[in-house]
Amino acid sequence: MKHLPLTAALLGAAPFAPLPALAQDDTLNVAAQYEIKGPEASTSGFVFTRMGLTETLVNADPDGRLTPGLATDWSSSEDGLNWTFTLREDVTFHDGTAMDAAAVVNALEIARAKPGPLNGLPITGITAAEGAVEITLSEPMAALPAYLAEFRAQILAPASYAEDGSGVAIIGTGPYMVTSMDAPLSLDATAFDAYWGTAAHIPNVAYSGVSRVETRALMAESGDADFVFGLDPASVARLGMVDGVEVLSTAIPRTLLIKVNAGHPFLSDPRARRALSQAIDREGIAKAVLRYPEGADQLFPPSLAGWHDDAAAPLTYDVDAARATLADLGWTPGPDGILTRDGERFALTLTTYPDRPELPLVASVLEQQFRVLGVDVTINSTNSSAIPAGHQDGSLDLALIARNFSLIPDPIGTVRSDYVGNGDWGAMNWNNEAFATLVAHIARDGGAPADKAKAAAILQDELPVIPIAWYRQTLAVSNAVEGAIIDPFERSFGLQDLRWAE
Repeated sequence: MKHLPLTAALLGAAPFAPLPALAQDDTLNVAAQYEIKGPEASTSGFVFTRMGLTETLVNADPDGRLTPGLATDWSSSEDGLNWTFTLREDVTFHDGTAMDAAAVVNALEIARAKPGPLNGLPITGITAAEGAVEITLSEPMAALPAYLAEFRAQILAPASYAEDGSGVAIIGTGPYMVTSMDAPLSLDATAFDAYWGTAAHIPNVAYSGVSRVETRALMAESGDADFVFGLDPASVARLGMVDGVEVLSTAIPRTLLIKVNAGHPFLSDPRARRALSQAIDREGIAKAVLRYPEGADQLFPPSLAGWHDDAAAPLTYDVDAARATLADLGWTPGPDGILTRDGERFALTLTTYPDRPELPLVASVLEQQFRVLGVDVTINSTNSSAIPAGHQDGSLDLALIARNFSLIPDPIGTVRSDYVGNGDWGAMNWNNEAFATLVAHIARDGGAPADKAKAAAILQDELPVIPIAWYRQTLAVSNAVEGAIIDPFERSFGLQDLRWAE
């Protein structure tokens, strides 16, 4: 197996123009921050879909509209309880077996038995029909097709699973097929000659999971990688001045936000959460730290039509108002300037993770801005798994995360799990019956824009999470490669559309 060499990048050599892409072996080298936890779709499926190894029944275009995938069309009964997904004909898995209704039912049943979005749907049965799969529900779910576009709903061949349903191999239907995998850091793949769609132009691709953003940036600069995903603001600026590297950036439906433990005695009152929000200089963070054009004055970015409300009262920066609110809640400054109440200091731990390199930078600024308010914040930059773990055991105070609202292309999927189900990456110890009723209605019927605006307004008022900035995704690509784009819904790297430059 061929691994990325790192050469001058790791040896600390001076910057130089990248070498030509490694076209001599027709291999495109990809580097991103994600580890491969093994041949298991429920944990690493997003790597497999992005690399073009696996596919889902339903796709989404750059505007979030659902499009055919392994299913060519779908329909529901009048009562919304029975859905039929017509399967694409003459599709084979990488092992040569047919992608038929029985194989699809097997994959979906295994997926919904594991943690993930399908697990929480009111599905009562998935059955094979002639050239189609039928799904029955106990209650209507207008967003069902969008759930089948999420990476954990990818369709794998029966040989991909052990008898207990655990993943043992990645045998998909995508334009590339795995030739070797060395979890957690790398895999190699080659173009699948029998692919049902447009054939890949570059014969071979190699993936490396590289956690350190500095290393990824140096790999792009030195030519050790042709396609480098997930860069910090400093690397974007540096690589923008390097000959032979193009840096792409686009807004995506992801928000950088603070997850709040609304059950914490200091944070249980919505007024306290609003005071923390008012202490955040979003515009300053966006422009000076992230180098984004603006901060987020509400949770949902403008790309999420219906959920983003231009008429909503924006979140504002007002430290004096925040101080007054906390004073009304009984907090007074101590000798060191930190607020105290009933003998307790207003001290919290903010947990974040370096997988997304901008998060620790923003955390450092937030620490300073909250100190101005009189709140003592300690930063815990650790593995991202600490956040769901802290959610589950109740130990989490605050967490700085970047939450994608479109892994399920219809945002209702994430909203439903995060703010009604109190999912690991959503609200913590927060419940609102009016909100839950609205979300149930939207999930059942699709929801009018007014219903989505009302739901968004509740989140804006009670702040179970505190938005900071609407996210931008970044990519550095060698000029020896043509056709690179960033999928705003983060479903695919688009490798099958890339070509070597002539």
